[in-house]
This record gives sequence, structure tokens and C-alpha cells, in this order.
Amino acid sequence: MNIAKIDLNLLVYFDVLIREQSVTKAANQLSITQPAMSNGLKRLRDLFNDPILVRTSEGMTPTKRALQLQPVIRDALSRLESAIQPESEFDPANSQRTFRIMASDYAESTLLFEVIRELNQQAPNIVLDVITPSDVTFYDVEHGKVDMAINRFEQLPVSFHQKVLWQDDFCCVLNTANPIVHEFNLDTYLAGQHIWVSKTGFGVGVGIDPKEVQKLGWVDEELNKLGHKRHIRTFTRHYHVALQLAKVQNLIATLPSRAAHLYHDDPNVTILPPPFAIPPITLKMAWSALLQHDAGHIWLRRMIADIASRL
Repeated sequence: MNIAKIDLNLLVYFDVLIREQSVTKAANQLSITQPAMSNGLKRLRDLFNDPILVRTSEGMTPTKRALQLQPVIRDALSRLESAIQPESEFDPANSQRTFRIMASDYAESTLLFEVIRELNQQAPNIVLDVITPSDVTFYDVEHGKVDMAINRFEQLPVSFHQKVLWQDDFCCVLNTANPIVHEFNLDTYLAGQHIWVSKTGFGVGVGIDPKEVQKLGWVDEELNKLGHKRHIRTFTRHYHVALQLAKVQNLIATLPSRAAHLYHDDPNVTILPPPFAIPPITLKMAWSALLQHDAGHIWLRRMIADIASRL
């Protein structure tokens, strides 16, 4: 295949068709007629000798070949778009852009608080729209509807760009008046009552079954390896709720150290190392290849990474 004979507009058509998975929506996206987009799809099928999109019970679905081509073509178009843009640096002081960031409660409490403080100084007109993991899907991030996701991820789509922001170990938070503060060991830890807190990944959360240890996360998995199980009285997805409960009741919250130390100046709170080993967690920043070369996005990524390294 001689690339000189290829109409590069077809690659733009391909990119939008795979993203929208609809001839009508793709035509609207590019402000062309539906017959013109249908003709473009026919030419793409001839070019790649592949149906590209096939009709299924779920609508128009990309073929295996199309899914293989998508990241390659998207990356090529992104580089080309970046190269032909006028040379101008992003001006945060005068920008009125809105950035949408999906962040866990942990990331919002520990990192984004400082990011917002920095934005107020450097970019007073930029708006930050913070979205919870339950509000979005990988699809939203992959297609640029959400600028960035900051969370702990077990796995990410291979097309995503990502950066590790930090690793964090665990602490136990207790009411200072809790009698086990003065004799805190594995036995007293197991005899106590606990608060479970976590929310990772994407999508709508579901209820927790205390009997399903493998779904309870890092803390309970490590206890299970030791042949133990803690008595969880309360399940929450919010770190500040867990911290407040530990502060005012004789409950133990075992959570990442950066979240625990939000209360390090509170005289009613005692922070102690856990009486057993828990592997550290990794906080990552992930974004779509669509935004990899965007000047404003590059500025935001660098600022967040700089703040994370200082923290």
C-alpha cells in the first residue's frame, strides 16, 4: 500500500467512527452529511480490506482489525495535530479552561487540596471539576471526556498514558482515649472494632459482603494470609468519615498514611503503625492519548506531578 495514494481524511473518518461507533454521530461530529460518512466508511473498508464496523445486537461494533488500528491511527493524528498547531505556549494566568479530573476520595483529600491551592495562585480563572470514580468509565477517559484519572488502579487500558505520583504505606488511626492505644499490638488490634474504607477503580460501586475477604482489599488480604480476620463494624468510601469515626468512637481506621496524617495535629487522634506488614499502595495519574500533546494538559500534568513530589 502506497501511503501517497491514501486520502488522509479517511484516517480522520476512521478515528471518529471508531470513537462514536455510529455513522450518524460521526457525521455530526465532523459536520458532514450522513451519505458522505457512509461513503467514507465504504472507502475505509476497501482501504483496509476489513468491515471496520459491523452491526450487532449492541449496535455498530468495531472489528478486531479496527481495534488494532485505532491506537496507531489516533497517535499519528495526535502528533500531526500537535505539529501543525501555531507555536504558542499555554498561558495559565489567563486561561478560562475547565479541567475534569476523576479522583478517589483519597486522592482528592491528600493531593487535589494542594492542587486547588496552587491553581488559585497560578491560574485563578481555571475551573477544576472533580468527579468521583462512580461517575465515569474508562471509555470517558479514553475519549477525552474526562481529562485525567487519579486513583489506585489494578490495571489500565494499554492505550492510556500514566505516571506514578507516589507510593504510600499504612497507619492506624484511633481515638486518643481508646484504651488499646497504650498496648497496641496484633492481639489488641484483632480484639478491637474497625472501620473499612476504600473506593478504587471506575464505575458504580456495589455493597460489601464482610465474608468475601478477597474483595475487602489490602488490609484484610494481609490479615487473611496470617490466618486472622478483623471485626468490621462500618464500611465507608470516604476517608474523612473514617477519620471522624475513629476520632469520636473506639473504632480503628487502618488507611494510607497520607490520609491518616490529615489529622496529625488533632490531640484527640493517635496515629500508630499497624501491628502487621501491609504492602504500600501506588497512586497514579492516567490520561488519554488524545490529550498527550495538548499544551494545557501538559502544563496541568507537570503541575500535579510537581506538587505530588513535594508532598
